[in-house]
Amino acid sequence: MSDVTQALFQRIDTCKASVGVIGLGYVGLPLAIAFADKGFPVLGFDIDQSKVDAVMASESYIKHLDGDGLARVVQAGKLEATTDFARLETSDVIMICVPTPLTPQREPDMSYVVETARQIKKTLRTGQLVVLESTTYPGTTDELLKDILEESGLVCGQDFYLAFSPEREDPGNPDFGTTTIPKVVGGLDQISGDLAENLYAKAIARTVRVSSARAAEATKLTENIFRAVNIALVNELKMVYDRMDIDVWEVLDAAATKPFGFMRFSPGPGWGGHCIPLDPFYLAWKAREYGQSTRFIELAGEVNVTMPAYVIEKLQLALNDRAKAVKNSHVLVLGLAYKKDIDDPRESPAFELIHQLLTLGAKVSYHDPYIPTAPNMRSWPQLPAMHSVDLSVENLEAADAVLIATDHSAVDYQFVADHATLVVDTRGIYRENLINVVKA
Repeated sequence: MSDVTQALFQRIDTCKASVGVIGLGYVGLPLAIAFADKGFPVLGFDIDQSKVDAVMASESYIKHLDGDGLARVVQAGKLEATTDFARLETSDVIMICVPTPLTPQREPDMSYVVETARQIKKTLRTGQLVVLESTTYPGTTDELLKDILEESGLVCGQDFYLAFSPEREDPGNPDFGTTTIPKVVGGLDQISGDLAENLYAKAIARTVRVSSARAAEATKLTENIFRAVNIALVNELKMVYDRMDIDVWEVLDAAATKPFGFMRFSPGPGWGGHCIPLDPFYLAWKAREYGQSTRFIELAGEVNVTMPAYVIEKLQLALNDRAKAVKNSHVLVLGLAYKKDIDDPRESPAFELIHQLLTLGAKVSYHDPYIPTAPNMRSWPQLPAMHSVDLSVENLEAADAVLIATDHSAVDYQFVADHATLVVDTRGIYRENLINVVKA
């Protein structure tokens, strides 16, 4: 082991290693705060100047994040943010927390990772540890990322070190946060893994070491594919039971009383969040390189992708029963976030619902207590600018249909049912049969 590497181990052990976090979003900002809170000097990087300005002003733009924690580390001088990527040279450790979306053809879009790697390559120096946190397919770290970084002339495992440690964020979960969710770590070599494991152990309650970066990448995909497949199962059951005039939520409530052999998943209008709608397609795409088909996983993806269309069909039929067409009808969508009680809109099915409604000629508004202004979304760039409307008697009565896309706890659903002509419930809010409520 070189003197430079031994020095990095020492700086990590004493919490003096400078940590650079690229991407100050839902993953990067909590991670930056966690390490700064343990005494590490942290420098956050982002191409969005407004995020940098907010961090430096101790203002959290992520509602479920502890704003006091951000203010504490910024005011203590432990966390700084910048758009100047030339400053990456000053970081002993660089963590990559950038998006890994899908292309319109549902193939991995690695452009953010590639561009980030090229930025790091410009200032890469001996003794740095680079860790990729972005969810991706097995082989990204040791093929794509390593190859780009070695274009610098430095050799991985000898001059610099490389590892993968997948983010496991669950926004809005009161029981688990960045520092309490076990951290899976896999290095490209023994020293890379040791360095990364030692680093995360300083800020995270528990680290789980695996044999390689590929094993760590596969772990994250497996976790989310498990959820995706089970979500597809209950979504398919919902459609089947609906034809049989059976309430799927009543069935799930009853099944969940079994103390063994059953794990509850709930149906909805589609899938959302940055990981679950993407990970099955990442693995399916990579599996084809090895001549393997992932029929089971891809079928689950197909079921989940079709759910918004199923919901719109239920809405069309309900309006038709009331002698109305979707065209020119006013539909009020309740909830933009991908799940309840958070402000995270990433890959939310609500946007696809709005897109399909607008395509059919509906007039659409939305209400979300956590998202006052609808953000620009990569997957739906054509959507118009929209702002949350009040959930008032006037707005409810003016709507031809209210479509519940996200079941935020702050919404008074009895109030909604009392004043809306038609409610399309995709989340099982109303368990009793109401004449103006259609379950979808």
